[in-house]
This record gives sequence, C-alpha cells and structure tokens, in this order.
Amino acid sequence: MKILLISNAFSGLTQRYYAELNDAGYDVSVELHLGNDAHLCEGVRLYLPDLIVCPFLTRRLPADIYLNYKCLIVHPGIKGERGPSSLDWAIQRGEREWGVTLFEATEEIDAGPIWSSRTFPVREATKNSLFNREVTQAAVECLWDALTNFGTPNFRPKTLEADNPDIRGQLRPPMRQTDRKIDWQKQTTDDIFKRIAAADGNPGVLDEIFGQLFYLFNAHKEHRLTGIPGEIIAKTEQSICRATMDGAIWIGHLKPKLSDSKGIKLPATQALSTVWPAPQKDRQSALYDAVKTLEIDYRRPGRQLPCQEVWYERIGEAAFIYFPFHNGGMSTSQCRLLLSVYQHVAALDIKAIVLKGSDEFWSNGIHLSQIEAAENPTEESWRNINALDDLICQIVNTPDKLTIAAVAGNASAGGTILAIAADLVVARDGVIFNPHYKNMGDLYGSEYWTYLLPKRVGQDVATQLTEQRLPISAKQALRIGLVDKVLADQHPVFAAQVRHLVETYLNRPTELQTLLSKKGKTRSIDESTKPLASYRKYELTQIYGNFYNDDNYHHARQDFVFKTAPPGTPSHLAKHRQDNIQKSAQPGSMVHFMWQDSYAFDDEKIDREHKDFFELAEKLIHITHKPELLGAIDELMQHVRVHFADEEAIMQKVGFRDFENHVREHRMMLEQLLMLTHKIELDACHREELQDFLDKWTNHILHSDMAFNRHWKEMYKYCI
Repeated sequence: MKILLISNAFSGLTQRYYAELNDAGYDVSVELHLGNDAHLCEGVRLYLPDLIVCPFLTRRLPADIYLNYKCLIVHPGIKGERGPSSLDWAIQRGEREWGVTLFEATEEIDAGPIWSSRTFPVREATKNSLFNREVTQAAVECLWDALTNFGTPNFRPKTLEADNPDIRGQLRPPMRQTDRKIDWQKQTTDDIFKRIAAADGNPGVLDEIFGQLFYLFNAHKEHRLTGIPGEIIAKTEQSICRATMDGAIWIGHLKPKLSDSKGIKLPATQALSTVWPAPQKDRQSALYDAVKTLEIDYRRPGRQLPCQEVWYERIGEAAFIYFPFHNGGMSTSQCRLLLSVYQHVAALDIKAIVLKGSDEFWSNGIHLSQIEAAENPTEESWRNINALDDLICQIVNTPDKLTIAAVAGNASAGGTILAIAADLVVARDGVIFNPHYKNMGDLYGSEYWTYLLPKRVGQDVATQLTEQRLPISAKQALRIGLVDKVLADQHPVFAAQVRHLVETYLNRPTELQTLLSKKGKTRSIDESTKPLASYRKYELTQIYGNFYNDDNYHHARQDFVFKTAPPGTPSHLAKHRQDNIQKSAQPGSMVHFMWQDSYAFDDEKIDREHKDFFELAEKLIHITHKPELLGAIDELMQHVRVHFADEEAIMQKVGFRDFENHVREHRMMLEQLLMLTHKIELDACHREELQDFLDKWTNHILHSDMAFNRHWKEMYKYCI
C-alpha cells in the first residue's frame, strides 16, 4: 500500500508518521506543500498513492487532489473544533481536556467526515511540549485507527453534526497578538503563563521591554519573588524574572521584533544586552539597577530555580542529570555548563550516572541560532563543536561509573551521538532519531561519530544512516543496535522503568563490576588501536572545511534559523522524484514486528496469545498450497476468537476507556478474515491481499492493543 505524506515541513509529527509507516512495511513517500499547487499536484501524480495523509498542514489542499484521492488531515483539536489556532486557544483558555481529530479533506476546511479522534488531559505545559507529547501520541493512535478501517467495506467515517450536543468544538478565528496581549497590572501569574505557553514555539507573545518590542518564550512560574508588576526583579545568566500582581514569571528566551523579520530567539539576558539601561540617578533607572542577580550553585543537587537549565538529583548510588535546553540546541556555554556538572557528579561516590535530557528533546547538537547571532558565526561554530566534543569525550572516558542515556525525547545530529556515548542507551517508544548531519549544507559532523556510530551499528549501517538522512524510530534503532532497550511510550512510565533499571544494575554489584571491568578493557583496546584524539582530529579537519571554506553550511544554517522554505521537496524524502525509485515493500513485512518486551501486558495468557499470532502469521506467509492455507486460516480463526473473548473480558473488567472502539475493530477483523477465507476458496485471493490483511492485524496489536497495554500499566502496575 502506497501512502503519501503531504506536509508544510518535515516536522516532528511528520517524521513520526514516516517512521511508523516505514516500520510497518508501507511504501511511504513525502511531498512538501510549499505553496505551489501545480508542483504539489505533479508530485501526487508521480507517486499515485493509495492514501494521502497530512500530519502538518496550514495550507489548503488543491481540490484536484482531495477529489481524486482519499486525503486524511490531522487537526490538533477536539471534534468540531475548527481554525488554525485550536491548540493555542485551548491552552490560553485553560482547557482541562483536549484532543486530536483525523478527518477527510473536503471543500469546507476542518469539517470533513471524521475517521478517528482521541482526547487527552491537558498538562500545565507549553504548546510545544503538549504537541510533542500528547498531541503526537493521539495523532499516531488516530493514524492506526484509520489504517485499520481503510479499505474495510462496512466502515463509514462519521459526518460532523453541528447540532450534536456531544460536539464541544467550534469554529475559532486565528489567534492574534491582541488576543495574546499581557496586562502585567491585572493578570495573574497563571494567566500570564498560559498566554506565553500558548504561543511557545511560534509566534511568541509580543511585549515591550526597555522601550523595545520582543516576543516572549520559555516561561516558568515563580511564587517566591515579588515586585512591581511588569518590572524585571531578578535575572540569572540566561533568564529574566518579571513581577506579576501575585508573583512573578521567569522568561528564558526573547526574540526582537524587527522590520525585516530577521529577529533571532536568544536567551533573555543576551537579547537585552544592547538595550539594558546604563546606570542613572533618576528613579526609573534605579529600579532597573535594583535587579537581583541570582547565582545558581550547580554543584548542589536539585533544581534551585524554575528557569534552571541543568541540575542533578542523587538517588542512592546513582545520579540523574537533567538538561532540558530550550528546543534541544546546545550552545557553547550550555555544553560547558553540562560538562562541569557531569565532572562534579562523576567525582561523587556513586556507581551510575543517568543522562536524562528533557521529555521533549534529548538533544539536537550544536545551537544554530546562537551561532547565527554571534559576532563571528564561523568562529562560534568552531567553539560550539569543540565544546560538545569535550563533553562527549568526558562521557566516553568515565571508567568507574555505569553511564546510561535515558532518551525520552527526539534526538538528532550530534544529539544522537551524545546519547550513544553512554554505556547503555534506553529510549522511550515513540522517540525519533536523526543520526545524520548532511542536511545542514553537507556538514561532516564531529562528536566522535566516526568512532561511536560504527561501533554500535557497523560501518555499512553507519554509512546508510548518515547518507540517506532519514528519521528512524526507537524500534528501528533497537533492531540495528543504535539503542539497547526500548521502554514504554508514556513519559511517567518510562521514567519509572528507567529508575527500576538503574536499581536492578546497582542491586547486582558483582555483575556491575564485571560490566565496568569489560568496559575498561574494551576502551583500552580501542584506544591502543586508534586513539580518540585521532578520530577527533580527522572529524575536525573535515568540519573545519565546512565552517571556514564552504558557504553551504552557512546558507543552510541561515535557512534553518530564519525558517526559509526550501525550493522543493528534498529528493531524499520524495522517493517518487528520485531517478532510481526504491522498490516498494515486499511481502513478509511481518519481520518488522519482532516480539519485544515493551509489548508485554505482564498477563501470561494474553502475552502467549499475542506471541502465537506472530507465529501463525509467519506460517501463513510461507504457505503456497490452498488446502494448507485454508487449514492455517482456520487455525488462526479459532485462535483469535478465543483471544478476542479473553481480551475483551479483561478490558471490560478494568473499564478500558476505548473498549467500544476496540471491540468494533475485533469484529471488523473477523469479518475480513471470513471474507478472505471465502476468496481463497474461490481462488480469487491474491498474495498481496493476505499480506495486507496480516499487516493490518499486526498493526492492531502494536497500536490498539498497546493503547490498552498503557492503560493497564498506568492503572495497575505503575500506580502509587
């Protein structure tokens, strides 16, 4: 089955869809909707997809596309919610529950027949955070709902009925800066936080500081400090704190509003450095001069300030280091700060160091915006890459501690290499890795990747990853050896599993010591074979040419920072525009779905039945004779009838929230199996139909059943 993803950009959700579909054996390609309708229509005609899915779309699809192809659009809103600012309004209004709707494209925007929808509780978080976590997970579940139903004869998407009392959503206008405006004298800390959170990522909240207009980002509530509302009352090296009527707000980043729209989002104190008033004797400046400069002691465990970017906590004989850098970029100063904290922790009397990053982004490598804003971007690029190299070198050379990278958020470029510098890499299911550099103007990269990447995946796979420049899922990363374990997709469960994993290692001192001893010997052999310094020297020689002798990197960096759209869809994404089109997925894609521990319910009967299905499906794929095929399908029918009954009984008993939809999927699966049996008896069944059926059924296990798996573990295994 051929699926085309149409998106404004190869965004995080688009990458997640790409990786999920690719893992499942679908033939998937990408076409960016950049405003040229003729070019977009040409791409669709070149690929001739069976289905078009639009994960991130802010432009209308041409009628020529949605009238001739089934097109499904992801909308980050509950049923009936329409308009481009749905999530912004929900956060600013303080909605406690929100959702995602997958609907069919029609002439009327956001109002087509609904193929699937999901709701989720709204955390107190920024728009970026909610989108990367709850919205993305809900959108993935909607995708698999739709693929389960696609091609099912009896399925009909639900028409949106405006007069239905259960439909809470409504048409809302685009949110403007007048809607986001902050009144520091009248609005509470909670109100102001919601406004900045609802605009985080894009476009920010426009406000005036020292007579200049800035967009505000990266807010954190402060309840201890107080002052005159609107005034800056405190600052750190990175952030400023402004008083509200009942507390204060830390603001981590600002972007100046410039006439050419070329403002760069920077740490707040850096953005204000040129406009901060000089000391004066008048009263107004005296207020500015009274701003407290708060020093953070990074050697102390715990987060001392809400705006603190790096901290650690000590739990028994393990230390957990957190570094939730805004949007995942790591500047020279941030790399050096993290290195100093790591060195302090490594000197403590502990046995394990866990690198946690943040829940939204693990790391994206060097900080392109900070580099672009530097007086000399070339020199800053060089400083930044060397600072990141220093950090990774320190992690690799930690002989007496077990180092673990707990990757809860997406990782790209040098951020991926930062993760695999650790002894053990565990990833949250749903994380996307982009272990390549070439998209940034053919950048060569450093961070000891020529040592660390082949060491984990082999030279051939390392070359493939860096040259193809495509995202891979956590499951795929596990299969190729990039990571060691894939744990639950829910962040709280993932965090609990990581702590349990660390405790398990620490509770087995003999095994831990054996592991550390083996680690030391391996590092010693590797160093004697080829010193780390040699890898670094070679990489830096290559990247020096990128920085100092080649404009490609600098142009690509500027395009990234200023969000300049590419002239067309990059060829590595649009396989339908490549000269040598890759072969479509071959029968036998079931191999993509190896049984993994993360699939387990910890219910012996259900897990055995799921494992039996994989074995039966593998058997079906290889049968060629009709009598044997009918016998195997009959065996499968008996198996799933028993399994469905067992599973539904458990779901009903524990009050699974999606019970009715799950039962409906079971019924459709049985109907399809009966229809397939009938076609085989009439010699009217093609092998592709059998493969497609098995793929759909496997996806039901890996997605719909996993939704119940999460519910089960949250309610009964990890509840406190």
